[in-house]
Amino acid sequence: MTAIRATAPRTPLGRRFGLLMGALLLSSLGNGLCFPFTSIYISQLLGLGGRAAGGYFIAMAAASFAAALAGGPLADRGSPHRVGALGGAALAVGYALLAPAGSVALVLASGVCVGAGFGLFYASIVGIVDTAVPESGRRSAFAIRHIVNNAGIGLGSVAAGLALHGAATPVGALRWLYLANGLAALPLIAVILGVRPRAEPTTGGPADHAAEPHTGSRGEAPGSGKGRGGDRTPPKPSGAGPTYRTLLRARPMALLILAQALFAIVGFTQIEATVPLLMHDRMAVTLGWVSAVVAANSFALIALQPLLRRRLERLPETVSLAAGPVLWTGAFGCGLGAALAGEAAPAAVRYGLLLAFAVIFAAGELMYSSAFYPLLLRWSGEAAVGRASALASLAWNLGTASGPPIGLFVVANASATGGWLALALGAAAAFTVAAALHSRTTNP
Repeated sequence: MTAIRATAPRTPLGRRFGLLMGALLLSSLGNGLCFPFTSIYISQLLGLGGRAAGGYFIAMAAASFAAALAGGPLADRGSPHRVGALGGAALAVGYALLAPAGSVALVLASGVCVGAGFGLFYASIVGIVDTAVPESGRRSAFAIRHIVNNAGIGLGSVAAGLALHGAATPVGALRWLYLANGLAALPLIAVILGVRPRAEPTTGGPADHAAEPHTGSRGEAPGSGKGRGGDRTPPKPSGAGPTYRTLLRARPMALLILAQALFAIVGFTQIEATVPLLMHDRMAVTLGWVSAVVAANSFALIALQPLLRRRLERLPETVSLAAGPVLWTGAFGCGLGAALAGEAAPAAVRYGLLLAFAVIFAAGELMYSSAFYPLLLRWSGEAAVGRASALASLAWNLGTASGPPIGLFVVANASATGGWLALALGAAAAFTVAAALHSRTTNP
């Protein structure tokens, strides 16, 4: 049995998924060109001040919240592809508006468009990816999507750094980068509309498997018999379905959404915002090494995915989800070890531990990305995938809004060892929620 499992053929994800990931990579690269510089661009380079920059992010958050709430039911009633394309169009317009911006009104309009774009896009992307792959390839597909998004942002940041290095007029260079960001969303719109599954012929003949929506297992227990070999008739959109309140009344779904917020708070935002500051300000790590650790995390995501793919596919999703914060706790422990070693320790030990942190943290990210969205799809039911995706998006936004201030407070008020210990305790708290979710589903 072990030999058979080890040599199981890899599920092909198909041309539609490849096109979608290529377009997503380009769009993410565009985001990477700009997102580290937006507050500086608005407040300093445009000379509009900190209030205008704060207003931009407030407008973006409010619009994203409203659009996600509206986009979920829209994706359920109609097509997630139309909602996703509308979100992509709003993103293109919003980023392009920042290129010629010179007034607070235009900046706020840009924030509204960008926020609405993200809200609509993330309320629909789960359904879009799911219809592009066979059911047996879901876990790999969502892990790859996570990698592509991060790789695109990383490549965009490098390209932006090269473009801005030595630029005589940084504001002029950034205007072009924001325009490029807007244009980068256009291919994604076209691909999203192009990969929509075609309807079944009226004669009732079998549809091409690559175009079917693969919805058989949504809302059903694993192994129920549907999916790849089940009913191939595409579902008809329905306005009726569980409401947001109904979804959250189900304990597993509520715990899953809570886990999403906690994973953003204690994990993803900390490696982006807190860890670099902790290394630089509390451990006297040079900016070059800070960049190297962050880059190692991105490269580890790409390298580990094919190595861990078979193991991830064998693990139950709830186990994989709980393993993510366990690995993060170990990763933060490596950082704690580097802090305890101090500057007197050999460089190979100190920086080796920091690089180990980056790699182990990446493994935890893959555990999360391969499990969260397949669970969301299964538990939402066919009629509420859009609403469930919107809830996941709102939880993520809550986490990314609250995580950095919490982390920065820790860095400002704790030593290096205290900071790493606090991060490890946060990851342990996220594990308790994921473990409760696993227990709830295995012992109902």
